[in-house]
Amino acid sequence: MAESAASGGAIRSSRGRWEIGRTRFSRLIMLWTLNACFLLFFLFPFFWLTTTALKSPDEVDTLPIRWLPSHLYGGNFQAVFGYLHFQTYLANSVMVACSTTGLSLALSAAAAYALAQLPLPAKRTLLVLVVSMVTISSVTLVPSLYLLFRDLGWLNTRKALLAPYVATSLPFAIWILTNAFREIPGELSEQGEVDGCTPLQVCWRVILPLASPTLLTAALVIFLVAWNEYLFAMMFILDTHARIETAQVALANAEGGWGVIAAASEILIAPIILFVLFFQNRIVQGLTAGALKG
Repeated sequence: MAESAASGGAIRSSRGRWEIGRTRFSRLIMLWTLNACFLLFFLFPFFWLTTTALKSPDEVDTLPIRWLPSHLYGGNFQAVFGYLHFQTYLANSVMVACSTTGLSLALSAAAAYALAQLPLPAKRTLLVLVVSMVTISSVTLVPSLYLLFRDLGWLNTRKALLAPYVATSLPFAIWILTNAFREIPGELSEQGEVDGCTPLQVCWRVILPLASPTLLTAALVIFLVAWNEYLFAMMFILDTHARIETAQVALANAEGGWGVIAAASEILIAPIILFVLFFQNRIVQGLTAGALKG
């Protein structure tokens, strides 16, 4: 009896382990299937964009659809830098994005240092008000900004892009930099003041070097947002002959067929892909810090 009971228990135990193993295997298969579906969903547009950019004009319009080009065709990329003069608009985008990043970091670092290290009244209320500006939609700002820039004579100038770009980037940058500056011991600032440094010198020589990882995160996010921005660039740069449009607006107005548009899109999203591949951990770390700390 004892032996039969022991053997029955062993059988039930083995069946239980087999059931658990089968359940885990089924969940693993389901998880990988969902991951494959999500990956296909997000990568297929990029695949189609790449194949279209490498097709000849005849193959682009061929029916039924050819999923792969019969030969690699580089004429679309030549057209982008030829009669479209896309390099000019790329330079405009780089100039505007870099200027936005520099100005936003300078202003947000000063504001974050004051909110985190200086004895200001109602600092928490000020920070909440700054962060709440993120909830304002860019679309609602366009009419009033258009009238303001028209009266100032800023339409069709880069100032009409830099002003709203910097203004919309400041809340995020101030938020994550304030959190980073709060983690730096206040004794370091006090020691700098004892050594004769002004608050500005303390911020420049002590706080900013210690917070350089967060500064890099803020710079990356601000640059990416400015690079991808389309609404303000479309509404405030109306003179196409001035050639100060950003690459996004130039792409929207481009002519020459789907192959040329696909090639221009490939060139436009290349910096974004490189940034995300090399700095994705830093970007996620900064976004998480800004979302959870306070």
